[in-house]
Amino acid sequence: MLENIINWLESHQQACFYKKHFGIECPGCGMQRAFIEMLKGNFYESFILFPALIPTIFLITYLILHLIFKFRNGANMLKILFIINTSILVLNYIYKLLT
Repeated sequence: MLENIINWLESHQQACFYKKHFGIECPGCGMQRAFIEMLKGNFYESFILFPALIPTIFLITYLILHLIFKFRNGANMLKILFIINTSILVLNYIYKLLT
């Protein structure tokens, strides 16, 4: 079942509009490939392709749980997670542009 999902995702990847038209990668470039690698169990390769993927998944999961269970300090935790996630995304994008 998981192999069918992975094969379907690999055959239906979307090209980056930003890279196609402007010639440089966008901050989200690599997320699709990183997600597929993570599904395959290749966490190191997933991290190398897009370091913000795992924190993004954690952020979305925590957000959904907070909406359901109304954690006491959930809003503050979401702000902190968002800042961390955005920082990773921006630093990775700067690194991609410089290398």
